[in-house]
Amino acid sequence: MARTPGFGVDVGGSGIKGCTVDLRTGSLDDERVRMPTPQPATPEAVAEVVATITGEFGWHGPMGVTLPCVLKNGIALTAANVDQSWKGTDAASLFSDYCRVPVAVLNDADAAGLAEMRFGAGRDHDGVVVLVTFGTGIGSALFVDGDLVPNTELGHLQVDGTDAEDRAAASARDNEVLSWPDWAARVSRYLQVLEDLIWPDLIIAGGGVSKKADKWLSLVECRTPVVVAALRNDAGIIGAAAAAAEGRVR
Repeated sequence: MARTPGFGVDVGGSGIKGCTVDLRTGSLDDERVRMPTPQPATPEAVAEVVATITGEFGWHGPMGVTLPCVLKNGIALTAANVDQSWKGTDAASLFSDYCRVPVAVLNDADAAGLAEMRFGAGRDHDGVVVLVTFGTGIGSALFVDGDLVPNTELGHLQVDGTDAEDRAAASARDNEVLSWPDWAARVSRYLQVLEDLIWPDLIIAGGGVSKKADKWLSLVECRTPVVVAALRNDAGIIGAAAAAAEGRVR
């Protein structure tokens, strides 16, 4: 079967990375390009970097771009780890103008979730599946029978009177110098609250700390099966490319 090419760009607080993607296998089709996120990360400054990365690959088809924002109809409604001037920005039109191609924009955790559902740990799983990414904060992507419920902010659930990500994000473990068992206990409590609300059939644990899953995943206590994300740092790029290919381009 011939490869099916796509293109995705993942915008993060410290770096912006993009690559062509083989949408048949869900793998990067080349060496990804990463550039520092401009500071301040204003819409125009970020769009210039995205256009530069796109130009390095000579890409001319529909493409996907992730943002650490809630997005509705291509418009950013929040801004996390990017400049607050993103709020109210028509991100889809902005990137399309700079890159001169049709662009799909989506939340970064949603993009990672799409990748995991199509090509990774969630592949062929029906029912309610949630990807939870543990990093500076806690991101989430929720799926029902493979369909995305966009823009969930399940990392901000109140757990014992505290915002969940303040206690259970990977950054909390680093900042408070927690042992793996102590941090796993906090993750367990968070997931127990989460599963009492949405009763998932599968939880996928992602984010940078998923690379060290052998140190903590077996310590997590909840009734839902928890598996480690398969695509790691490439998930955002792959999910963005998949979103564009699936017709989520505005």
